[in-house]
Amino acid sequence: MKAAIIIFSDPTHGGEEALGRAFNGLAAAYDFKQHDTEVAVYFQGTGTRWAGIVSQQDHALHALYSAVSDTIAGVSCGCADVFGAREAAEKNGFELVKDNRVPGTSGLPSIAQLTAQGYTIFTF
Repeated sequence: MKAAIIIFSDPTHGGEEALGRAFNGLAAAYDFKQHDTEVAVYFQGTGTRWAGIVSQQDHALHALYSAVSDTIAGVSCGCADVFGAREAAEKNGFELVKDNRVPGTSGLPSIAQLTAQGYTIFTF
């Protein structure tokens, strides 16, 4: 089994619910990693805004993020452009994922490609 975790929650508008979704997405990545399951984490939609937050050492998610940082596949480039997160993603060393060349965008992660590669998709 392979797991792709996509975090959509918006840290700027979701309050505790958004934090809980991001926390549980990263916790799932940690769980898969501990069970030697291949896992890839993507930040997509307004979830791209986490790229400027999770790397802050004083943030509640930082320790968990650090524990799974090697599973982070990247940030949706097109979503980061739309939701103003590209600069923070680049500054914090996140890869900008562009596999799905959606017209009018700089590209997004390809869900079709992930499923073809045998990943089960989990969204948070």
